[in-house]
Amino acid sequence: MKKLLYLLLFFAIPSQAQTFRITIDVSLHTGPLDGRLLLLFANNDKSEPRFQIGDNLQTQQVFGVDVEGWQPGTSRSVDVQAFGYPVERLKDMPAGDYYVQVLLHKYETFHLKTGQTVKLPMDRGEGQHWNIAPGNIYSQTVKLHIDPIVNNEIALTISKIIPPIALPADTRYIKHIRIQSKLLTEFWGRPMYLGANILLPGGFEEHRKVKYPMAIFHGHFPADFEGFRTTVPDANLKPDTSARFHITGYNRIEQQEAYDFYKQWTGPKFPRVLAVEIQHANPYYDDSYAVNSANLGPYGDAITYELIPEIEKRFRGIGKGWARFVYGGSTGGWEALAVQVLYPDEYNGSYAACPDPVDFHHYTTMNIYKDKNAYYPESDFKKTPRPGERDYLGHVQATLKEINQRELALGTRSRSGDQFDIWEAVFSPMDKDGYPKRIFDKYTGAIDTSVANYWRDNFDLTHIIKRDWPKIGNKLKGKIHIYVGDMDTYYLNNAVYTAEDMLKKLSNPECNCQVDYGDRAEHCWNGDHTQPNYISRLRYHQMFIKKWAGEVGGRAPKGADLKSWRY
Repeated sequence: MKKLLYLLLFFAIPSQAQTFRITIDVSLHTGPLDGRLLLLFANNDKSEPRFQIGDNLQTQQVFGVDVEGWQPGTSRSVDVQAFGYPVERLKDMPAGDYYVQVLLHKYETFHLKTGQTVKLPMDRGEGQHWNIAPGNIYSQTVKLHIDPIVNNEIALTISKIIPPIALPADTRYIKHIRIQSKLLTEFWGRPMYLGANILLPGGFEEHRKVKYPMAIFHGHFPADFEGFRTTVPDANLKPDTSARFHITGYNRIEQQEAYDFYKQWTGPKFPRVLAVEIQHANPYYDDSYAVNSANLGPYGDAITYELIPEIEKRFRGIGKGWARFVYGGSTGGWEALAVQVLYPDEYNGSYAACPDPVDFHHYTTMNIYKDKNAYYPESDFKKTPRPGERDYLGHVQATLKEINQRELALGTRSRSGDQFDIWEAVFSPMDKDGYPKRIFDKYTGAIDTSVANYWRDNFDLTHIIKRDWPKIGNKLKGKIHIYVGDMDTYYLNNAVYTAEDMLKKLSNPECNCQVDYGDRAEHCWNGDHTQPNYISRLRYHQMFIKKWAGEVGGRAPKGADLKSWRY
């Protein structure tokens, strides 16, 4: 009996561990604060620890805790309860010397139209990146010796604030627009905005009576219009090295491609269109996925019926569905297909490169309809983790569990601002607490089949196309184009295979769709078999604008203006 009591007492006593006590310099602390407090470690000083967290093998360490109502003059602790990535708990950190930093990712309070109140990080012009978000506060990096078995408390002080980001200036060719969305403002209970970067066609000022088609490029948050440069490459540019493509001087290649695009854009025979990059960063991600969502609100309607008509009004767009088309890669690839399917009368062509999962039987490497666990296939004895990221030879860089563990360390309730959390925020119904309902338990990986069924009916694009083909087939025939590498980094080609099988079987009418694969091509192959991926990924605009211009005659209504904008 005494032995049993001894054991109970022994295990009831918290194990010794090093902890951290965080205070905020009084010059920064203006009132009660909510957010995610992140404690960061790096074993090198190549850059600040906040810039060294990722899914790659070189990632450093982060621990996170939620804070609410952090009052002036008080401190917060990061202790053994903090959840971390890649090491899950502070007590398991290897002893050694580290560069240490702490950062508070600030949350705001939103009173939603649905009646719920949520706390989320509002985008502040950076495209939802916690490590550069203006207004976030952080500490200087200090070098410390860490020994988890030592029972002491380390004090750190937050004394810095990330400054605002300067807005890009208008130029002769590039203009910027920002509007308050009535639809989104009503949903979020506070002013919400949409923006766009617009590349005006060559001769725009000289041809004042011409109205133009709109080429809508979807993708991650574009601070400015990317890949367009009116000056020759910088002769003094210090060459960088692309780890992904194993190329030295890739920054010069990018500048040369941008300058070459400018010469094509303003040269003879290039189709004259308004090229538009949408800005729709939101409290969950750098991009809304351009659809109506229970958790993000009516971004699809806001973009289609508020923003796009306003751009056409200000910059002489034709303003008809036949004269708009969409294209993009990855997130933008999914969006290009989704808005074409969900708004078939508003767009006249979809060019989707390396799209995010278009069939949830292949939600990267899991099947949300049949699998019980997101992280491990069923087995009587084995526990083999599902891969989440690979290179073009198939070497695994990260597992699904590791990717989601990083997201969980960065933010609970789908608030990491990263990939699996935004899929959840877009595709899921809203839970009772106002946050997205989990498709799977972020810690254990257990899949919720009721949420999977909701995903299928509302956002599984392969399912929706097949289900609704009798109603929308005549509006979609010839408009769907999908391109993906057969060694896509995130296994996105798997969903495209099943989508292709379905598209081939459509009838009354036949789909007349295009699906193409790049041999051994990684993310984000876009259909160009003549160039390596590191070049073709820089040519989305010139590739797809020319492709659409060559096809539009077969899909435009009788009497449509197909000539005035081809000067």
